[in-house]
Formats: sequence, C-alpha cells, structure tokens
Amino acid sequence: MTAVADATTASPTSASASPRQVWGRTRGPLFALLLLVAAGIVLATARSGDQHGRLDPRSADQHGSRAVAELLNDRGVSIRVATTLHDATAATGPDTTLLVAAPNLLTPHQQNELRAATGDSAGRTVLLAADALSVDALAPGVHASSSGPVATRAPQCSLPAARAAGDADTGGFRYTADDLDAIGCYPRGNLPTVLLVHEKSAGDTVLLGSPDLLYNNRLASHGNASLALQLLGSRPHLVWYLPSLADPSAARNDEGVDDGTGDERSFVDLIPSGWLWGTLQLAVAAVLAAIWRARRLGPLVTERLPVAIRASESTEGRARLYRKANARDRAASSLRSATRARIAPLIGVSPRDAHSPSVLLPAVSARLSTAEGGLDTLLFGPEPADDAAALVRLADQLDTLEREVRTS
Repeated sequence: MTAVADATTASPTSASASPRQVWGRTRGPLFALLLLVAAGIVLATARSGDQHGRLDPRSADQHGSRAVAELLNDRGVSIRVATTLHDATAATGPDTTLLVAAPNLLTPHQQNELRAATGDSAGRTVLLAADALSVDALAPGVHASSSGPVATRAPQCSLPAARAAGDADTGGFRYTADDLDAIGCYPRGNLPTVLLVHEKSAGDTVLLGSPDLLYNNRLASHGNASLALQLLGSRPHLVWYLPSLADPSAARNDEGVDDGTGDERSFVDLIPSGWLWGTLQLAVAAVLAAIWRARRLGPLVTERLPVAIRASESTEGRARLYRKANARDRAASSLRSATRARIAPLIGVSPRDAHSPSVLLPAVSARLSTAEGGLDTLLFGPEPADDAAALVRLADQLDTLEREVRTS
C-alpha cells in the first residue's frame, strides 16, 4: 500500500517519453512528409513549363483544349493565344474568329472595349458560358437564363453546323434573343443552350452555354468535335482569348482611367486555387489521423503477462499510470478496497461483506472502540483533493488503521 502512495509522488515517471524516444517515434513520419513535399516541388517545377489552365489550347490536361486546337491546325486554321485585351481586340477582323474563354471574368470596362472592337469587325465572336451581365454588354438583345447540367442533347434546329454534328454535350446557360436574327440549338427545356446571332455588319456571335464540348476529355464524345470545328473553324484565323489578372486593362474604370483596383487583392487572392484545396485536404487528413491515433487511447484491459514480475514493480507501475492519468479516485479506491479486504478476516467479517459499510464499520468500531463517523470517511470516503497531501495522508491513515487492527 505504501509503495502505491510513494509511486504517485514520484517526479519523473517511467511512462513519460524522453525527447530521444519522441524523436525516434516521429522521425520516420517526418522524413516521409519531407520526402513527399520535396517530390511535389520537383514534379511541379519539372512540369510547370507544360501545364496551363482550363480551356487553354496549349494544355493537354482533361480540362484543357489542346485536342481541338490540334484538329483546327490540321484544317489550316491558325491559332493565336491572347492574354490581354489589347492583343485580343487588335487581332479582330472579317477573317478572324475571337473565342472569349471566360467572359464573366472581364470587368465592365473590358467588356465595353471588347464589344466596340468586335461590333464592326465582320468576324465571329464565340462566348463561352456567358452569364446575364456579360451578355448584356457583349451581345445586346440576348438574355441568359440560369445555369443547368451538361448532358447529351439533340440539335433540334436548322443550323447546318449543328445538324452535321448531331448530338453533342451541351448545357449550362440558356439564351433567348429579342428581335434579332438568331438560331437557337440544343435546347434544355424550351430554351437553347447554343445560340448563333447574325450581326448587321455581316459578322456573327456564338454563345455556348457550357464550354464542356471543348475539353480534351469530352471532344471525342458524340458530335462534340464536329460542332467545335465548325463553330471555331469558319474563319482562317482563330484568336483564343484567355483573360489574365496581369492585363493592365483590368485596373481601368469605365472612363479608361486606372483606378488602382488591380493592386488591392489580398494574399489569399494571389494563392492558386489548387494550393487552397490541397491545404484543405491536408487538414482533413490530419483530423482523420488524429482520430485514428486517438482510438488507441481506450480503457485499460487485463492481459496475462509473458513473464513473472515482482509485486512491488507491478504496484509502482500502476501507481505511475494513475498519476499520469490524474486518477486519484481510482488510486484511493484501490487503496481502500485492499485495506478493507485485509482487515475483514481479522475482525470476523466474511470476504463477501468486506465492502459493505453496514457490516464492516460496526465490526471495526467494536474492535478499536473508535467513532464510526471517522471510519466511514476513511474507508468509504470521497476521493482526495490532491496527490501531494491528501492522497499520501489517506495512504498513511489506512496503514495506521490496518496496523492497529492487527495489534489489537
């Protein structure tokens, strides 16, 4: 009993891991994490020159558009990638198709300049997934409805390009035109997802509700390739406009004056979306790993030891575990239960009644002539308030009580 009490006051415990042990347990996972980060950096650096964004005609990724660009090149259509508004508008003309990959990212000033440049060019302008605000500026008289799912649809129109292509993967925004010479195809519900508007200056504007048919992973499906080639290859030159944050025109207002808004982006805005999603995935993985590791800290279970150990070592080990878990209630209960079990046979109480206050306390009082109230607190009282004083004092009092019972 004394050994248990002394062990609870020991300063360094054998259950506490030393810095050397902690390093030995964690160096493996840390090395693996460092190796993974280094491999990711090397891979990103090695592939950075060949990777481009979504709908980029130079990208071979599943959401790139290199496949349709190669097909257009084979048909003799020259492709020029423009990342600024100046380059895109300077290349417009009657023999040019201007593809705007992300019209919704353009500022109102950029949209007005783009409309002014294409309105009298007599060429073709293709707008991908333009929303209601964009079509008001880039295609006056056209209205956009809410976006919807992409699915394989039939043309259901008289447009030769659509009839030749047949079924295609379309969807997204739906468009309607008021008092315009327009042809709507591939309807979802009663509204078309592909709209061709003929301009008075002999040019035309094509609105695609979704850009999915231009993706590398969808081009070979149904009539997607045929429809893309006919819509983008009607002129010998194709300008593929990819709006860029580095475009100086994005910082200008409607009067053409630089208002400085291009420099007011936060640090989070400058982080690529892939890094943000990667950080979120790492956070989820860390939480799952913590839950997995926490399952190991379950309740203690009884098991047979492979070797015989000294009783004092077992007692000290359990005392250290109680102290590490701050389990004063369990330690006090163990001390009191052991004392009751040892003194019961000495005062004529059966082992079955050793833990019954109504039987044990009167027998001890009769043997020692001690007030029953003090024995009740000592043998069946609450848990001690602290380890250093109350728990040690309880162990000493139980030792004294047992010694008095044996000598009385």
